[in-house]
Amino acid sequence: MPPVILALVLYYLINPLINVLENKFHVNRIISITFVFIIILALLIWGVMSLIPFVQDQIDSLVKNWPQYWNSLNKSLQNMFSDPKLHMVRQRLVQTNASITKSFEKSMDQILPQTVNNISSAVSVLTNVVVIIMTAPFILFFMLKDDRKFKESIVKVMPNRIKKSVGDMLSEISQSLSSYITGQLTVAFWVAVMFFVGYLIIGQRYALVLGIVAGILNLIPYIGSTLALVPSLVIAAFIAPSMVLKVLIVFVVEQTVETRVISPIIVGNKMQMHPVTTILVLLVSAGMYGLVGMVAGIPIFAILKIIFTRFFNWFKRNSSWYDDEDAQNLDTESETNPDNEKKSQENHK
Repeated sequence: MPPVILALVLYYLINPLINVLENKFHVNRIISITFVFIIILALLIWGVMSLIPFVQDQIDSLVKNWPQYWNSLNKSLQNMFSDPKLHMVRQRLVQTNASITKSFEKSMDQILPQTVNNISSAVSVLTNVVVIIMTAPFILFFMLKDDRKFKESIVKVMPNRIKKSVGDMLSEISQSLSSYITGQLTVAFWVAVMFFVGYLIIGQRYALVLGIVAGILNLIPYIGSTLALVPSLVIAAFIAPSMVLKVLIVFVVEQTVETRVISPIIVGNKMQMHPVTTILVLLVSAGMYGLVGMVAGIPIFAILKIIFTRFFNWFKRNSSWYDDEDAQNLDTESETNPDNEKKSQENHK
């Protein structure tokens, strides 16, 4: 599944560009796909050569200094609650910190020996990564080349009575996935840029890494940006109390711009989901499948919603339960407006 999922995400990102090149500029579809692939390959090579070493240096430095930042934050919190009246709060913080530290050390004791000694697992992970990287482009190429044939091949085997309905449903599902994937990734990109620029302005350390983390976590609706704020606050608390305030200001500005400008323009309410429904979907999907569920829960729910809605509409059209209700509504309208009596009789027929 990972190569297919990766190819599907890239398909919805690249396919609009391919369609523009084919329909507007009359460029052969295979030539368009090849041209886009070359550009993507060039960007990847540029990223590997220039951007990744810089990011790796920041990550290495952050991992090396993180224990110091965490201990400094704990001391600051303990000093903040040094008042005897807040003894219970301070004791709870100490217990929580000890529990987190113990769990982390236990996890590392279990992970490190497995990482060092279990070479076959490392080889397996590396093999999976290579397979994904090598397979996904081929799947993506044929998705882009034969995108219209997929729908036609599915509709072709359907009974004549439901061919149009199935075709419309597949188009709606594809449009919904396209809107969600392109919208979420576009918003995540601008969130990463805003955090990166904001952290550069205030002088926050590891601005690029923290910005990238914020963009990735923003793929988790509602809580992603808040989760990304935690490591930044820990680092800011080690630098100076004023830096914590600056980081919070950057967060407030980013949230305001994202919720008021970027998300409404790029995403809007294309998924047509109530916020309460979204939160419930996130809770259920996270409880069942963890982080993967939080990211994939909403698009999967949207697909199931489209299928169920169309099935329910079909059931309403073909069920006598709803025919009686519609007839009563038409009779009521005829009584209140005699001009509609003739129309009511025709509708009954």
